[in-house]
Amino acid sequence: MNVTDAWFDQPSLRASALLGHLLDGGVDFVVIGGVAVIMQGAARFTKDLDICYSTETENLDRLGRVLVSLKATLRGVEEDVPFIPDGRTLGHTQILTLHTPEGSLDLLGRPDGSPAFKSLKARADRMRLNGLDVPVASVTDLMRMKRASGRPQDLADLESLEIIRRRTRSSRRTP
Repeated sequence: MNVTDAWFDQPSLRASALLGHLLDGGVDFVVIGGVAVIMQGAARFTKDLDICYSTETENLDRLGRVLVSLKATLRGVEEDVPFIPDGRTLGHTQILTLHTPEGSLDLLGRPDGSPAFKSLKARADRMRLNGLDVPVASVTDLMRMKRASGRPQDLADLESLEIIRRRTRSSRRTP
């Protein structure tokens, strides 16, 4: 599926640029969260890019290099806390909320409701965005994560994802 970047590049979020940095850096990840819901076909707004990433040492180092090059900082931390988002630091975290010049980036090592990363990646849909080949969590996996999270926006996303799932199933049956 080809998707234009107009939906994803909001004034405070340039998701296609963030994805480009991650892909150029060789980071092994899958897009989850609001951007994934949008890429799967729902009309919605999001303020950040959420990814689930491989926690293998080499990937943590690659992700750390990208974050350092982006000058990523902790989001939502009032005081000036020393923070270097390198592979070693990433190895000790499961969730990080960051600010970058390209917008907010949330890193989740193992989101609630998600299968292990290898399964999430194997079931991910490959989508084209502004010339980039982006791994996006499957509708089924997104639904599991949204159900496990249970926040109001996640419950609204569940309804949209269910409609997308039904449409996808019925279009596969129609010759």
